[in-house]
Amino acid sequence: MLMQGKTVLITGCRRGMGRAMVEVFAANGANIYAHVRAEDDDFIADMQQIAAACQVDIWPLFFDMTDPAAMKLAVKRIMAEKRPLAAVINNAGITHNSLFQMTTEAQLRQQFEVNFFAVYLFSQFMVKLMLRNGEGSLINIASTAGEDGNPGKSAYGAAKAALIAMTKSIAAELGEHGIRANCIAPGITETEMLLTMPEQVVEAARQGADLRRAGLPSEIAETALFLASELSSYVTGQTIRVDGGLK
Repeated sequence: MLMQGKTVLITGCRRGMGRAMVEVFAANGANIYAHVRAEDDDFIADMQQIAAACQVDIWPLFFDMTDPAAMKLAVKRIMAEKRPLAAVINNAGITHNSLFQMTTEAQLRQQFEVNFFAVYLFSQFMVKLMLRNGEGSLINIASTAGEDGNPGKSAYGAAKAALIAMTKSIAAELGEHGIRANCIAPGITETEMLLTMPEQVVEAARQGADLRRAGLPSEIAETALFLASELSSYVTGQTIRVDGGLK
């Protein structure tokens, strides 16, 4: 098991890629802080079921990533529990589809608040914890839209591009302290986010990939596992595209 006995923190675990990450990491022996925005009995039961099946600990975390006060309370809890974090995966985010000239200021600001500013601030807290241990892997879930300039993705892509740039700077600043930082840039992936996109756009993206299909959440999760584990001990400052050969 690649993460036996190690502790990781994953944001945005209710469904899709985040939930798949919980399953994959738990199956590989990790104990997990599993974050979602709002407390939910069904989510708690789901995490308990995974924990029991894999014989690991999963501790639910509930806070809104855009609420600094709630974020600080969660961080205080993690600090008080004194469990060294081997990896932090910033998965929580939102998508937006709108042509450049149809994108409002409010929509643009929301993309940056959730997909960049919240991740930036939370990562500052998490890196402080990693520095105490002299090691750690920070993994940010970006998007191919942050590199490719897709039509209808100007706001979303810009926020994800900022996330990629931030990650490279973290890697450059903190590598000497044993902290690695990398991005995963998924292409089109079979999650609920696909429901926000026109079907013709989704199908075009599938056909535009060399593998002629969308990715699975588990495939993103397994890449995160690689970046969190010692298998990637000499990998930092990278953006790994998991996109099926998207052109």
